[in-house]
Amino acid sequence: HQNLRSEVEVISEIASRVLGNDKLFNWSELEDHNSIRKIISRIIPGFESMDSIGESKTEFHIPGRILNKPVFPTESTKAKFIYHPIPNLDELNENEFQLLSVRSEGQFNTVVYEEKDLYRNQDRRDVVLMNKDDMFQMGFSENDSVSVKSKTGVMNHILVRPFDIKKGAVLMYYPEVNSLISQSVDPLSRTPGFKSTIVIIQAGQS
Repeated sequence: HQNLRSEVEVISEIASRVLGNDKLFNWSELEDHNSIRKIISRIIPGFESMDSIGESKTEFHIPGRILNKPVFPTESTKAKFIYHPIPNLDELNENEFQLLSVRSEGQFNTVVYEEKDLYRNQDRRDVVLMNKDDMFQMGFSENDSVSVKSKTGVMNHILVRPFDIKKGAVLMYYPEVNSLISQSVDPLSRTPGFKSTIVIIQAGQS
């Protein structure tokens, strides 16, 4: 879209109007990505070279992140692998599925640039992608209209489509699916259940 403003332009304008611009901080400067990179280069150690990449167009790498040799920053110089036990997920009841939210190929963060998703061969976003065996057991055919409901919300007139996904799991697009995801967070990571929300799927009206 020709006149569509960037995320940083929108956010900086809101901040300028609400907080104002003064000698301490000028929010309007954040409309420019180069200004943002310069601020990051001054604040975060190791990011100094980010200051000029807008003009130089050179690649930027965080120091110590490229491990192209079998030497690691540990006492033994060897890598240390840590594993965690896989938690037992709640038993799913009839018509219940584990919902995973994802971004599409034509999307950056919450900005959706196009409806198509080349990664999953989808031409629209109002879909729920389901294992074909689950679809058969539920009596669904491709592009049937269904309702998807969780403890926090419901989405109607969603098209169900077969997809290569594990039985018992379904996939939908973020941020549209946020209405189904609770604001409660994991006690350890403090992240919401973007990959672990239980939903009920039922046949809906066309």
